[in-house]
Amino acid sequence: MVSLTDKINALKKEKDAVILAHYYVNDEVQEIADFVGDSYALAKIATTVPQKTILFCGVYFMGESAKILSPEKMVLMPDVYADCPMAHMADMEKIQEVRKVYDDLAVVCYVNSTAETKAYSDVCVTSSNALKIVRNLPQKNIYFIPDENLGRYVASQLPEKNFIFNDGFCHVHTSITRENVEKAKEIFQQAKVLVHPECKMDVLELADYIGSTAGIIEYATASDAREFIICTEMGILYELRKRNPDKKFYSVGHRQFCPNMKKITLEKMADALENCSGQVEVVESIREKANVALARMLELAE
Repeated sequence: MVSLTDKINALKKEKDAVILAHYYVNDEVQEIADFVGDSYALAKIATTVPQKTILFCGVYFMGESAKILSPEKMVLMPDVYADCPMAHMADMEKIQEVRKVYDDLAVVCYVNSTAETKAYSDVCVTSSNALKIVRNLPQKNIYFIPDENLGRYVASQLPEKNFIFNDGFCHVHTSITRENVEKAKEIFQQAKVLVHPECKMDVLELADYIGSTAGIIEYATASDAREFIICTEMGILYELRKRNPDKKFYSVGHRQFCPNMKKITLEKMADALENCSGQVEVVESIREKANVALARMLELAE
């Protein structure tokens, strides 16, 4: 009997497909993927791979970003209902209102957002490049959408800018509390605390390192420390343990889990490839505007 892994690999060749997977999806999905990365790395990879079909193992905004940047390619989602609630937490009318109030304004859009939100924005950012990009923007006023926590972290590093914040959040990262991190520090006293900037500021204050998913992996791999408390979605543990089998990684609670990311399964991947199901489509007028913000991100991040 042909295994699911063998079936997916055969379909991949047949369909001229490449598999991109985020660090937060299930271990077996990361294992079979051609590229595993955070949202910034995957956005870049999507523009460079030669394959005509992209099977994107993540949440829907990631597939949209790939389609925006590479409209000529077929982008498939194993589960089109794997969505990111935060991606929908910016309001288009509010963006227009803020533009009227503030001169010299840049609408800075976290890549964890819908195509429509990106289309209303001036530039996109990820957690790995937000600080660099916002620092280099000529505008003084920054309306940061949709994630308030990442916005406040960037603002704390750039006092020369004036930030307007949006009431948006990642439910996984906001579930990581200062109290839970302090308890973990009491138990694992030698462990370094590695925190994603989507966490609240009172959690960031406890961090030995603050950075993107990829940044956390790189820090832990380069560090001489042997133990780490990980303050982000626990799918990251697969890559951390793969690269660092001699190190120990601890969570800070049972809610570090994105149910949408975990909707991606090998069965759904095989089905999407076999039937070309879950195709991502973006209306061309929105795609063109959103592409400006995404392309500017790739340009400014270099």
